[in-house]
Amino acid sequence: MCIAKQYGKAVAASKVKEPWNAMSDLPAPPYGLDAVDIQGRERLHDGFLKVDRYKVRCRLFQGGWSQPFYREILVRQPGVGVLLYDPLLDKVLLVEQFRAGCLDDAHNGPWALELVAGLLETGETPEDVARREAQEEAGVEVHGILLKVCEYYNSPGGSSEKLTVLCGRFDAERTASGIFGLASESENIRSHVIDRAQALAGVRAGRINNAMSIIALQWLELNLASVRAALVADPA
Repeated sequence: MCIAKQYGKAVAASKVKEPWNAMSDLPAPPYGLDAVDIQGRERLHDGFLKVDRYKVRCRLFQGGWSQPFYREILVRQPGVGVLLYDPLLDKVLLVEQFRAGCLDDAHNGPWALELVAGLLETGETPEDVARREAQEEAGVEVHGILLKVCEYYNSPGGSSEKLTVLCGRFDAERTASGIFGLASESENIRSHVIDRAQALAGVRAGRINNAMSIIALQWLELNLASVRAALVADPA
């Protein structure tokens, strides 16, 4: 399947530059999807995780096209994480659970401290997922506004997974740490309500070592005054 054979400035401008953040000083990408020729796609594994192998060629920065090459991609649904923050008590809620991908982690082992998070299902918005997962993983009802932290690709060299990170308010005074999760999904999740400063110390010490949590906690640190003001001002 060939998405495009020709690259033109007008096409690139309409497909690449339109969504680009006009406030950024960084240059827009030089090429768009029209500069990729997908010649084949084969599913190698079709379990809970899916792996596809692509045969592609693409435009080169120095001009012309590359030779065809292969890339194997872990195909994943979009995910959503939510940083639960109490702006009055300056506390955050994190969850701890077994993660098979951390089996070789000599520092922490396979139990990771993370944001509440889940996968985006058909018909859902990221906000829907954040509210659903906050209830399932921490017993927290999030009724107020959800602030956008960022969107990012988790590991674009080998995975299609795109993550949306949000921040919402919770009441730490009325929220007790506990054990949650869906037995039908073999979830065993322990929630922790901790001081924001303690969470940042966990990042520095390597106890919190997953990208989503680090990004969200550092974002909160950088934007603390405005985040507090927005969450406190929300009537919900």
